[in-house]
Amino acid sequence: MILLLLSSCKEEKKVPEDIASIAVNLEVRRFDKEFASATPENLSAIKDKYPYFFPAQYPDSIWVAKLQDTLQVELRQAVDSTFSDFKEEHEALLLLFKHIKYYFPRYQVPVVITVTTDVDYENRIILTDSLLLIGLDNYLGKEHRFYRGIERYIAKGLDKQYLESDIVSAFAKKVIPLPRNRAFLDQMIYYGKELYLKDIVLPFQTDAQKIGYTEEELTWAGANEEQIWRYFIERELLYSTDTKLGPRFLDPAPFSKFRLELDNESPGRLGRYMGWQIVKAFMEKNDLTPQELWQLPGETIFKKSNYKPNK
Repeated sequence: MILLLLSSCKEEKKVPEDIASIAVNLEVRRFDKEFASATPENLSAIKDKYPYFFPAQYPDSIWVAKLQDTLQVELRQAVDSTFSDFKEEHEALLLLFKHIKYYFPRYQVPVVITVTTDVDYENRIILTDSLLLIGLDNYLGKEHRFYRGIERYIAKGLDKQYLESDIVSAFAKKVIPLPRNRAFLDQMIYYGKELYLKDIVLPFQTDAQKIGYTEEELTWAGANEEQIWRYFIERELLYSTDTKLGPRFLDPAPFSKFRLELDNESPGRLGRYMGWQIVKAFMEKNDLTPQELWQLPGETIFKKSNYKPNK
């Protein structure tokens, strides 16, 4: 039985040959390690290699002081403990970019640069046309002492299991057009498209990792899907342009705000979860490429999805 289970796990993670065979040159630069080992004498060489990290208006004394700062040293040690060789992450990123290249053949894979950010979790991932900056100090695990002053619903996402998902969220902003109108339905489906993108380029990630939930939160969302949908319909929220709906159901939050007793049991961002279910229902019934999906307005996707919530 154990052998059968192991065999099925290996089969489950088998990458299709047309994706596995895609050539990807992934360059990873550990700026965090290079800077940590710098000295006042060789600092200029690092500045020449990474000029975008060293604004000209700041003297070298600023960077020397940062190298010697006790808290900065502790932060770099914590990162080095969690991401000592980056080998596992490198392999995961390579597989991710193979999937991205499969669906977006013209995409130029950026140079990956790992940094520390003083736990700037709002900018933990920065993706430009040529660079992908990863703030590794934002992925030390939710219970890390550096996160004690951070709201728990935010801290639980500061774990390396969500690293690839966060990268795809940044990539989604480059390929999925923003909705043309402000209706709640369109906002929901915009995030549903982002989560569907994660379905196709992160096939080995769990649904919980894709949306940033715990497994318990994902189970709650699935078990209450019909009730959530009934609430949206009965209160005529789908075509509402009320700006308060974003903070209540779309933005990161400790829970969704139905203004009912179930609020404290619910995870945040349930509007995104519902948009995801609508997009998945649509793609199951329509033979479209992802690029065609991105261009469709939310209302078209909704009407052609024939979405019915799980009971």
